[in-house]
Amino acid sequence: MQASSYAVEEHHNLPDLPGVYKYYNLENELIYVGKAKSLKKRVSSYFLKNTGVNYKTKRMVREIRKIEITIVDNEFDALLLENNLIKKTQPRYNILLKDDKTYPYLLLTNEPFPRIYPTRKMIPGRGSFYGPFASVKAMNNVLELIRSIFTIRTCRLDLSPTKIRDQKYKVCLEYHLGNCLGPCEGLQSEPDYLNEIEQAKNILKGNMGVAKTYFKKNMQDAAENLAFERAQYFKNKLELLEKYHAKSLITNPSISNLDVFGIETDDKTAYVNYLKIINGAVIITKTVELRKKLDETEAKLLLTAIVRLRDQFNSDAQEIIANIPLDEEFEGFNFSVPKIGDKKKLLELSLKNAKYYKKEKLLASGDVSDKKFRVLKQLQSDLSLKEMPDHIECFDNSNIQGTNSVASMVCFLNGKPAVKEYRHYHIKTVIGANDFASMTEVVGRRYQRLIEEEKPLPKLIVIDGGKGQLSSSVEALKELNIYGKIPIIGIAKRLEEIYFPEDQFPIHIDKKSESLRLIQRIRDEAHRFAITFHRQVRSKNAIGSKLTDIEGIGENTAGKLLSKFKSLKKIRESTLEEISSIVGKDKAEKVYDALKEKKSG
Repeated sequence: MQASSYAVEEHHNLPDLPGVYKYYNLENELIYVGKAKSLKKRVSSYFLKNTGVNYKTKRMVREIRKIEITIVDNEFDALLLENNLIKKTQPRYNILLKDDKTYPYLLLTNEPFPRIYPTRKMIPGRGSFYGPFASVKAMNNVLELIRSIFTIRTCRLDLSPTKIRDQKYKVCLEYHLGNCLGPCEGLQSEPDYLNEIEQAKNILKGNMGVAKTYFKKNMQDAAENLAFERAQYFKNKLELLEKYHAKSLITNPSISNLDVFGIETDDKTAYVNYLKIINGAVIITKTVELRKKLDETEAKLLLTAIVRLRDQFNSDAQEIIANIPLDEEFEGFNFSVPKIGDKKKLLELSLKNAKYYKKEKLLASGDVSDKKFRVLKQLQSDLSLKEMPDHIECFDNSNIQGTNSVASMVCFLNGKPAVKEYRHYHIKTVIGANDFASMTEVVGRRYQRLIEEEKPLPKLIVIDGGKGQLSSSVEALKELNIYGKIPIIGIAKRLEEIYFPEDQFPIHIDKKSESLRLIQRIRDEAHRFAITFHRQVRSKNAIGSKLTDIEGIGENTAGKLLSKFKSLKKIRESTLEEISSIVGKDKAEKVYDALKEKKSG
């Protein structure tokens, strides 16, 4: 394909055909590559549009001094050519897929008695490359499977027919271990060896079904010929293969070859997850980010990711699904946005991975618009927690001279108060002022309830108090067999020291730290909530005592009246009929007369 050059003012002379256009600046530097269904219409739009164009695009247009075009047969070819040119030249204004890793491959050599080994360098002529694999672990799992099922050599010997015939080599330990059948001494023929290589190729391509059929057939043939030891040999290989396949993320056997893409974006970046499905199993999962350059649409970013990831991971799947539609259709593949069924579930899995990747990237960079995640990440670091504490619960006790003992639990989700989850507790099993025993009771009651209701446990428990209160809370967790499953700390008021269970000395977080301020805020909220409840209980009990001083009025009657009227003043202001409707005429008259007397007195 020959490229043709045009000056900027000649853009209206471009052909009305599909192709790729390239923009160069004054220094003859390539600054942008694009594809078009109609080169004439697409390129002209850059120079004729005056409204609705963002600043970056206007700046790029001002830099253009030369246009080069390449005509192709159709728009899909233009898309592929655009991708190759961008990948090769990386122009300044094009979307770049941020991924500088060199991925591992498995190389099947083209020598006599081929070998299979890992490499990161794709050198033409050395053999067939399979991959790339998204991680070394994934590659090693496949290689380990192949070596456990097939007797493929691992040595680097030159096994030419002449050297084997001249008996240049002796078998090694791998032969005696049963991992190799000794082709170096001519103990295994090349056709027999290549037969195993052919089956290994199926696994390298992800075609597990073909390999399973091979072992199953050999097992049945051996059994029919009464070669039971050989039948058992093939059965063991089949079980290894099925065990490995079961570890793969299985989708649905009816879903054969499919590419799944989930895209999540923010103002500057797109995060795209890719799932490669072969024979009903997810064999590759990869998430990448793309930086926006010219305020590209989500569909444009998605299309860029689709082309580059399929190219990178050598996908030839005819069906592609994603969570948003594309702006245009291409003959090269069948694209859809599923609404129901197994494909919809796969799409949700992909999108979940994209969102998680975005969240982790933002947390790692500190570029988080919402402060809560940065603070929680800092708290996780300061307390050496395994997980980010996005669910924190804090306990506090309140009593005055041993009376009206109550406790509170406040809950913070994602660094913010979850008021609906707050709880008050009347202390039931402890007599007098015993903060330690009260804390054991309340913590035990809270998590016994969560366990019974199968609700999620918090990621961090904060106890308002020092070592004593913390130790008491730990006892409650031990009784429920959840100690060690939930991180728990105590915060002492005097020096704002943080205590961990079974640690003799506290830790001190920087007084200016956002994470300490979050703990203090949670502790203060628990204290406020406990004090408020304690005052309400004291007030209610005081009012109740005034009612129970009336002859013939017990705690049950006083409780009914307070529950309805809320205060002594409102009871006093109520009519006899209103009081009678709650406790009956006889008791109502006693209450009405007694309160009327006190009012007039």
